[in-house]
Amino acid sequence: MAIIDESKAIIQPLNPDWHPSDLRGIDMLRLDLINPVISGNKWYKLKYNLQHALGAGYRSVLTFGGAYSNHLIATAAAAKERGLKCIGIVRGTYAENELTPTLKNCIEYGMHLVFVSREDYAKKDDGLWLQEISTQFDEPFIIPEGGANELGRRGAEDIAAMIPASYTHVCVSIGTATTFIGLRNALPASQQLLGFAPMKNGIYLEEEISKKVLREKNDNWQLLDKWHFGGFGKYNEDLVKFMNDFYKINGIPLDMVYTAKMMYGTRSLSFGEPFKINKCEDSGEALASVLCIHTGGLQGNDTIKDKLNY
Repeated sequence: MAIIDESKAIIQPLNPDWHPSDLRGIDMLRLDLINPVISGNKWYKLKYNLQHALGAGYRSVLTFGGAYSNHLIATAAAAKERGLKCIGIVRGTYAENELTPTLKNCIEYGMHLVFVSREDYAKKDDGLWLQEISTQFDEPFIIPEGGANELGRRGAEDIAAMIPASYTHVCVSIGTATTFIGLRNALPASQQLLGFAPMKNGIYLEEEISKKVLREKNDNWQLLDKWHFGGFGKYNEDLVKFMNDFYKINGIPLDMVYTAKMMYGTRSLSFGEPFKINKCEDSGEALASVLCIHTGGLQGNDTIKDKLNY
């Protein structure tokens, strides 16, 4: 039985009252609708990793994430659907004493959680430390944090097939940069790709992106880290109000961690520092057409659900 229903990944136009009239339009690719738990880009970063694990005869997978990680819960649910055991290495021993709703759900899906210090978690890309972890848990297939490997990027490339070439700009939230790299490699070079980092100083990811993007596609993209609202996972009343207003006018729920910040930034750009809009010299008609990708992860709203009107 298929885990994901890609037919639900519709492109939904946003209410014209929400954006400036000199844009052709802003639409949203609703990847949040493909599955309530394994939602958005999380599935695409996992699909080929899980396929490889099963094909290679692994009985379990192991991955990494924080106490509110969308990736952890998506991996837990997807691994259960595929009949694989699952281990989650969680950043911060403090999280063991007060489980977040995310971690409780991971346990419900059968994930075995291992809490490590931030110092040990920082070794998650160290070969020797990974070998120790692998031996400890009977040689599982290891999926990097956020699915940030070649298989994850390959999965993210599949998202590009849902994006018509008529859009001049594509906007996506960015965490490990896996989805961004996959999109840049698969989208036409003519489409401008904007990545919105929800953490402070997220611009540091530019170097990693440049290393992984195909040489012929390493252009026409930009990272923006202005709209972090205090840091990763942080928010304020302004962001909450924006989320409620967005839902009221567009009927689309946003997640507080990623997509809400991206949409806040997208709207700020369209009214302030505009998108690079080419205009016909004769008519002045705006040619910019924007597609924003909803990357799911609505479970990230659990901590503020009492503040939301959806």
